[in-house]
This record gives sequence, structure tokens and C-alpha cells, in this order.
Amino acid sequence: MNETYQLKVAGLVRELPLCPVDEHLSIAAFIMFSDVELTIACAKELLARVPEFDVLITAESKGIPLAYEISRQSGKRYLLARKSQKLYMSRPIEVKVKSITTEQVQTLVIDIDDMKSLRGRRVLIVDDVISTGDSLAALRQLVEKAEGNIVASAAVLAEGDAAKRDDIIFLAPLPLFHR
Repeated sequence: MNETYQLKVAGLVRELPLCPVDEHLSIAAFIMFSDVELTIACAKELLARVPEFDVLITAESKGIPLAYEISRQSGKRYLLARKSQKLYMSRPIEVKVKSITTEQVQTLVIDIDDMKSLRGRRVLIVDDVISTGDSLAALRQLVEKAEGNIVASAAVLAEGDAAKRDDIIFLAPLPLFHR
């Protein structure tokens, strides 16, 4: 029998499967991909809580649906920090990140043209879940390298100790499951 966690967020309820990270820890798998109803509701609720911004940025890939929907609802542009350099990038800027949901260190990359879009602008950083804060820190490094003005960091969920942070905006806490 698979265990689940019942999440209540943005007026909706979802059953999240528990996935083992190691023999002592499991996390609830929160995946926004293809859950249009949830994505729309979470974007609307986050937009009501965040300060004014000019542009938003997220990391590839699970934050993409949320960033897109916040962009659509607000009319503001969103940028994507890619996981690898792409052929179209003429002068990429990168930072390294290690996330709880990935086994190895990853790279986040944006092109110099995207860096220019951030310079001097009010930037909202968004993600689906903030857990260790490592992905968030990498996005902050990219925005700071671009000389952007970070106005807020926002996520649907704050996992584990991240829910105790006062430097992020989130809709609901997500517990860690210790065995």
C-alpha cells in the first residue's frame, strides 16, 4: 500500500505520494505538471501575496508551469534558468546547485540577453517548492550577477524547515516524513 499525504493549498486538495529519499526520510511528491486547475489557483493566490515586480524567473523544470501562469495572469515576462547551456546562448552565465530532489550537482544557466532583461528590474523569483533553499540561492546568484533587484522569492510550498523562513512567500507548508 502506497502512503500519501493530503495537501490543502489554494482552496484545493491533492493526495501526494510519499517517495523515499533514503532509508530515514521520505518526501511528498508535489508535481504541478498537467494539473492546470492547481497551477491556475496557486498562481492567483501567490500574485495576491507578492509585491510589485517587473519580471519573474524560475529554474527549469518543475517551476515552469507556475512561472508561465503567473506571467499569463500578471502580463509580466518570465525567464527560465536552464539546466544546461543551449546552442542559442551566445554568452551564458551559470551557477551550480544541489537540490534534494536530484542526485548530482546541477548547473543553472541564463544567456547574457536574459541577464540584460533583469538589470535594474524588480525581479520575482518563483518555484514550486522551496526545501533546502539551494535552488533558490542559485537563482538569487544569477539575478545578483545580472544586477537585478530581487523583490521577493515565492513558492507554492515550503518543505520542512523552509516553512520557518521569513524571507520567502509561500502558500502552505509541506512536512518531511522521517522514519
